[in-house]
Amino acid sequence: MLITVLISAFIIFVALIVVIAMQPTDFHITRSAAIPAPATVVFEQINDFHNWQAWSPWARMDPNAKNTFEGSASGEGAIFSWAGNSKVGAGKMTLLESRPNNLIRIKLEFFKPFKATNTAEFKFSGGGELTMVTWGMTGKNNFMAKAFGMVMNFDKIVGGQFDQGLANLKTVTDGITVKS
Repeated sequence: MLITVLISAFIIFVALIVVIAMQPTDFHITRSAAIPAPATVVFEQINDFHNWQAWSPWARMDPNAKNTFEGSASGEGAIFSWAGNSKVGAGKMTLLESRPNNLIRIKLEFFKPFKATNTAEFKFSGGGELTMVTWGMTGKNNFMAKAFGMVMNFDKIVGGQFDQGLANLKTVTDGITVKS
């Protein structure tokens, strides 16, 4: 009887490992919003990490997080690091590419509560007083991320945070005019 239970448990364990290993390695999360502001205004809110405190959903999860800025003041080479509570963890963002009113690409490194390196992108389209912003993140799922992904919907969780950030961005950019 004990042997049968042990063999059954082993088979279930191996099957679970196989199912986890077969989960997708790559992930991509994207959300978009139309923001009633010129692309220049929206772009500047994202291109300068100093502005993120006003609209980032994670800044609101831990207003007491320790933030540091390095490199360029904004644009390519700007670096933002944070260390906060268990909701925001610790990590670093490095702005890799900045094409005005078109694209911002960021290397996103997480140190706590888990280690990961992803790429975040903001794409801008539209014209005049309405800008479509698409916020995306891509990366690789390691074995543990694949296992967690079987019980948690990261697209829903992180995508919901992106939706909140885009809504906050709408509020922050409301009424800002383009500097001549």
